[in-house]
Amino acid sequence: MNAVIYARVSTEHDSQQSSLSRQLDELNKYCNNKNYNVIKVIEEKVSGFEQIREGLLLAMEKIKTGQAQFLIVQDESRLGRGTAKIAILHQINKWGGKVISLENDGPLEITEMEGMVLEILALVEEYQRRLTNAKIKRGVQRALDKGYDPSKNFGNTIGGGRPEKEVPIEEIVRLKGLNLTFAEIAATLKGFGYDISKATVHRRYQKYKEQNNEDSLDS
Repeated sequence: MNAVIYARVSTEHDSQQSSLSRQLDELNKYCNNKNYNVIKVIEEKVSGFEQIREGLLLAMEKIKTGQAQFLIVQDESRLGRGTAKIAILHQINKWGGKVISLENDGPLEITEMEGMVLEILALVEEYQRRLTNAKIKRGVQRALDKGYDPSKNFGNTIGGGRPEKEVPIEEIVRLKGLNLTFAEIAATLKGFGYDISKATVHRRYQKYKEQNNEDSLDS
């Protein structure tokens, strides 16, 4: 299994350099003993309360993209402190990765309270995902109920399948003419494969109106 080694100290003081070197030495030996394939070794000098750490973000990116399955640290304090630790663990768990601690000789141990928080975060994200899907379905159904037929309107499809990301303004105007809100239009278009936000729908519609007003004045 692929792993990323992450070592951290909190300051730039020379006295911390020996701690960083010791961490790296112990982490490399541990990975060799456990037969982990180390694809990246990252060291940082930054506070554990900071959530935005360039080295840690790089390590997490390796987990997110599936290049590595494990993040190897000396102990939980190297990963982060307070809410930073919870946020980091949540993301790594979400991507299917694991944090391995030398102190625990295995997966990083968390407190009962931290476990509860992680469960709540996972439940909230799942609920938000379901709400988004339900919103898309409602938008599509409302458009269909008002007589909207996408098969007659969408011409920019790839191989007769999934539409391109560029959304024809004509479709936004047509849906707006059915008295759908900008949020419902965005949800409807997403249901048909167009990845477009409510703000983008509103912006393109307003631009369309402005252009048409200018054309009217010119004529």
